[in-house]
Amino acid sequence: MNAPPSTSEDRQLTVDALRRAVPGLVPEDLDDLADADPLRERLELDSLDFLAFAETLAATARVRIDETDYPDLATLGSCVAFLHRRRASTP
Repeated sequence: MNAPPSTSEDRQLTVDALRRAVPGLVPEDLDDLADADPLRERLELDSLDFLAFAETLAATARVRIDETDYPDLATLGSCVAFLHRRRASTP
């Protein structure tokens, strides 16, 4: 039986997905990102950047992310919580 996902793994998946989806991001922007910072505003993501991030995160974490889930991806903290719930419920 596999161990349940950890929030540190979910955080790393989120940050990695941001780095891959939006290659122009400055590493310090991600290092200084607080859990409550709104991703789109703080990282200046336009709608295409955000879509690329959501698709990359879904592929990397091997979870389904629907458009109705996008509000759960608003901040780093909400992304981590979303992934933790979704990965824990995925067999």
